[in-house]
Amino acid sequence: MTKLYEAFEGAFDIGAAVNPRTLAQAGSLIAAQYNSLTAENEMKFARVHPSEDKYMFDDADTIVKFAREHGKRMRGHTLVWHNQTTDWVFQGRDGGLADRETLLSRMKSHIDTVVKRYKDDIYCWDVVNEAVADDGNELLRRSPWLDIAGEDFIAKAFEYAHEADPNALLFYNDYNECSPVKRERIYTLAKSLLERGVPIHGIGMQGHWGLTSPTLDEIRVSIERYAELGLKLQVTELDLSVFEWDDRRTDLKAPTPSMLALQEERYEQIFRLFLEYREVITSVTFWGAADDYTWLDNFPVKERKNWPFLFDGQHQPKAAFGKVVGLKG
Repeated sequence: MTKLYEAFEGAFDIGAAVNPRTLAQAGSLIAAQYNSLTAENEMKFARVHPSEDKYMFDDADTIVKFAREHGKRMRGHTLVWHNQTTDWVFQGRDGGLADRETLLSRMKSHIDTVVKRYKDDIYCWDVVNEAVADDGNELLRRSPWLDIAGEDFIAKAFEYAHEADPNALLFYNDYNECSPVKRERIYTLAKSLLERGVPIHGIGMQGHWGLTSPTLDEIRVSIERYAELGLKLQVTELDLSVFEWDDRRTDLKAPTPSMLALQEERYEQIFRLFLEYREVITSVTFWGAADDYTWLDNFPVKERKNWPFLFDGQHQPKAAFGKVVGLKG
């Protein structure tokens, strides 16, 4: 049987987001089918840097060790995000908000420590994650980073990451990246960084998509729009939920045949599209490895299972897998 990553050798890497649990439960599948890994949560601020004087790298080190032992490339995720950042980062010594200089100093220290620790293992980083607003009139979402440090916190994060590892490729990463309004906002942000000489090398299109949305045309337009900037693109968090966003059912114990048929068709169409843009897309990472574990379980509907990947809950290839590897990169 053709391995998933082997089907696209010469086109782009095929990655999976992992954690210590999935490595223990699905390590053989991950080692066999993927040639790139991303830590799902284990390199985020709250996990590795829970208090100012304390770093906790055990889980992140476990993932890096697995990647090294199995010859996998590693993406770093993520250095600066409004979520999963502990409160101390934004607190001043007096109990109020930290000032700009303190916050930027903490950001730099964190980035220096984390990036330098893994500079021999991680070739690229999602430097800033989800900083663009989904709606309203503002380009950037409100966050303590923005409120305290100002809009240039994004540029500073890229500059600090580049100083820590001049060889690492640096990405801005976001979701809803194919929504016309948000696409233009992401484009505007990346363009402004480039025009200011900020060391940004690519855009991460997360790819948390469904069976009908975004449309293939919306994905295509987004790829072409971002590529206009001369940046490399990576699909960083791909999964295809079998439920539409407004579907609130909780009674299914398995995906229906129609869901699987739509998912199979959709995966084939999406990967065919990715191959058209192999000159700008350098990596496609699934946000998980197989259907037994996904962040979509219980989200956005509590007590509901989802089945978004090419491998089922027993780590066996689904029909969609055959269609995807049949395209051959």
